[in-house]
Amino acid sequence: MSEIRTNPFLTIIIPAYNEEKRLPPTLVRIADFLRRQPYSAEVLVVENGSTDETSVVVEKFIAQMRADEPFVVRLLHSEKGKGNAVKHGVMAGRGDYLLISDTDLSVPIEETPRFLPPLLELSRKGIAIASREVPGAVRHHEPAYRHFMGRVFNWLVRRMAVPGIHDTQCGFKCFGREAAQLIFPLQRIDGWGFDVELLYIAQRHGLPIVEVPIDWYYREDSRVRPVLDTVTMVGELLKIRRNGREGVYDHTPPPLADEAPVT
Repeated sequence: MSEIRTNPFLTIIIPAYNEEKRLPPTLVRIADFLRRQPYSAEVLVVENGSTDETSVVVEKFIAQMRADEPFVVRLLHSEKGKGNAVKHGVMAGRGDYLLISDTDLSVPIEETPRFLPPLLELSRKGIAIASREVPGAVRHHEPAYRHFMGRVFNWLVRRMAVPGIHDTQCGFKCFGREAAQLIFPLQRIDGWGFDVELLYIAQRHGLPIVEVPIDWYYREDSRVRPVLDTVTMVGELLKIRRNGREGVYDHTPPPLADEAPVT
């Protein structure tokens, strides 16, 4: 397969744990989307401790790709935990902008242009996060109890860690490269609370964050366990606050080791 330029414009990172069924149609949809874009891109699928054929379906997709595709797909492996997978993917990503997307595409990949220049004035030091709560956002088919629990958790988040952000948990976030270089080496949470930690670090360093309203589709096969995961994330909120008091997030890390010069 021919190589794209050293630094693609966009890196899409997909954390994948036991996703052998959902990944094939997701990769096809992402590929169809990227073929219509005017920029180069890479897709990093980060398998993290799967016990099914997740790696096999990704390798099969890569083997069947045409040589003239305007993007590449890579399979990476990380330790268990969505936070670990996301961090591993971002640290390996080469794009000017790094987009995190869940496998189920509950935020359609076609929303991507709204998170990138030229539609959004997002610098390489900026962060754009999908929001289900700001004006213009629409939730589709979400059970009322899930919405209620999400709002309770966000109330806690805004008071304990990240004031002013109305939706920290939507799994569709875009980081300018310089923002990613600062934030992700400081990440410590490997579970569901990593989203809050990333935004906590960003606010602590004065990085701009914009919430982008999106259409969000509830999936029946969501991996989120509302009660258990909420309890776990409250514990992680306390850990984030403790790390903040101890100065864990205060130093500025060096650039990512694999950074290539911008062309």
